[in-house]
Amino acid sequence: MFVPCGTAARRDFKGFTLLMPSVSVGNVGQLVIDLVISTLDMPKVGYFYTDCLVPMVGNNPYATAEENSTELSINAEVYSLPSKKLVVLQIRSPFIKNKYRSFCQTVLSWVKSSKCARVILLSSSHAYQRDDQQLHGTPLRYLLSPTIQKTVGDQMQKLNWKEMEKVAAYPEINNAEKVLHIPGGGITKLLFTESCSKEIPMAVLLKFCSEGDNIPDALALVNYLNEWLQLIKNEQSSSTTTTASHWKIPSSWRLLFGSGLPPALF
Repeated sequence: MFVPCGTAARRDFKGFTLLMPSVSVGNVGQLVIDLVISTLDMPKVGYFYTDCLVPMVGNNPYATAEENSTELSINAEVYSLPSKKLVVLQIRSPFIKNKYRSFCQTVLSWVKSSKCARVILLSSSHAYQRDDQQLHGTPLRYLLSPTIQKTVGDQMQKLNWKEMEKVAAYPEINNAEKVLHIPGGGITKLLFTESCSKEIPMAVLLKFCSEGDNIPDALALVNYLNEWLQLIKNEQSSSTTTTASHWKIPSSWRLLFGSGLPPALF
């Protein structure tokens, strides 16, 4: 459940858009959330208390000075920016086995109680498990629940985005039956199908990728998101695509691949 920080923090986000990541291949969704929080300088308004995630604690990942570098962060925190009607849930640790469904139900219950207008889930999927039709064109895809389809479906068509294709349930046996398949996507499929059944407006934005240096994947996905929401604008160009320099890299990314080899080894 959501626990606000301080007595003045709001408990409802009526009309807000909720951004959240799926813990998926390359952690692309979480990296995108880092970029959004850091660039928009979003203040922390609370945390998400749950027993579904591996416990963790660490220093402030968005520290800008020595004074705020010692602030503590935990596995699931909430940030908000009322001026853009935006609330963000950042997840920093993997799920505990068999707790996926419980977490999805808790999140969707919070979405309803907090009166969020819509949910945008940022995710990724294994590039090597694409079928033939998914190999063509852009590696970016989207999904819309029936509730949100009514309001933003036309906008997606104008953006010329490509919807996530369904694949054969039993390849080479029965190609007529199609299912949604998101390998490496973590809770993406479960959360999306639950949103559809509960009539919650949800959009999924994802990128096909592989494990490795996933910063380029995160930049591609955050630009994809920005095409729709216009979180930041590129004032130096008429292009709708912002460059990497327009996004503020969090201080925590300096240790994204560890702190290097200890000199004592040599």
